[in-house]
Amino acid sequence: MNRVLLLPALLLALFVIFPASSSRAGFLDDMIRGFGKSDTPAAGLDDATIVKGLKEALSTGTVRAVTSVSKQDGYFGNQMIKILMPEKLRTAADLVGKFGFRKEVDDVILGMNRAAEKAAPKATEYFMSALKNMTFDDARKILKGDNTSATEYFREKTSGDIYAAFKPVVSSSLQDVGAAQSYKQMMKRFNSIPFAGSVGGFDLDHYVTNKAVEGLFIMLGDEEAKIRTDPAARGTELLRKVFGK
Repeated sequence: MNRVLLLPALLLALFVIFPASSSRAGFLDDMIRGFGKSDTPAAGLDDATIVKGLKEALSTGTVRAVTSVSKQDGYFGNQMIKILMPEKLRTAADLVGKFGFRKEVDDVILGMNRAAEKAAPKATEYFMSALKNMTFDDARKILKGDNTSATEYFREKTSGDIYAAFKPVVSSSLQDVGAAQSYKQMMKRFNSIPFAGSVGGFDLDHYVTNKAVEGLFIMLGDEEAKIRTDPAARGTELLRKVFGK
């Protein structure tokens, strides 16, 4: 059977084998685009090339993510990761704000985000260490995974160390920018309001550090997804070869 007749026959067979669904549509799109081609993402590439490509992608993604959150308003100006008043304190903050002390509340929120922005550059060394230790098996699992599987690899390997590195910077920054003092003033105002109730103890340093780490991985996942799904985000030939369709 010649090639012209083979394509309709193949497509008909695929419709019989795969039930109607959006996933079938995506599968068929890929088959049609790739008909007559043998190259799929990482097909025919040796282990060394795959690992090199993934390390380049991760290096690119981590630099972009850390840079984006480290600048002024990297957290505060980004609605995806902006650190808001802790849920446990929102009632107190709202009540204090209604009594004319909104500035203390706003200062706490701004200070929490500034502390996260100051701590963020500390993550780079841990990301680079994880890259150096990536194995062939790690790379193949990541390549076959979903759009944030590399980010999850980083989270597993580095999140504890990053938290430990962030916390003293966050604690110091909360003091330097006055957020810790604003927090104390906010709670003092709240406690002075009759019948306001009690909030109890709260570890602001832990909360901000945890949110800072969480926001960093959200942005890293966003960068990874771009590299996997958007050809324009693959800045080098190696990335296009490893992640290209």
